[in-house]
Amino acid sequence: MENETVKPAFKKKDLSEVNPIVGKKRQWKSLKQILAHEKSLPWKETDVTYSSVNAPPSFKPAKKYSDISGLIAPYTDPHSKLRYHNAEEYQTIRSFPMDLTASYLALRGATSIV
Repeated sequence: MENETVKPAFKKKDLSEVNPIVGKKRQWKSLKQILAHEKSLPWKETDVTYSSVNAPPSFKPAKKYSDISGLIAPYTDPHSKLRYHNAEEYQTIRSFPMDLTASYLALRGATSIV
C-alpha cells in the first residue's frame, strides 16, 4: 500500500472520479445562510468566523452625497455646509431658512452651524 501513489485531483482525466454529480449546477449559499450555519457550529472564542472578521479601513476617501437629492455631490455650499449635485440644487439650498439647513445637517450627522 505504501508504494501506491495517489494521483492529485488536477491530474485525473475523468472528472467523475472527483465529482460524481457532473451535470448539476452548483448551489451557492447566500451570506445569510452561511452566517446561520456558522452560528449553529461549536466555535471557540479564538476562532475566526465570517461574523468576527473586521475589514481594515479603506484607503479610498468616502463618497459624498447630496443632502437634497442623494446623488454624488462634488460641491459644498460654503455658507450652509450642505452638499449639492448641481446648480439647481444650489439655488434651492440658498433659499432654505436656517432651521431647515440645520435639520438637513443633523440628518447627515454633521455638526450644526449655529
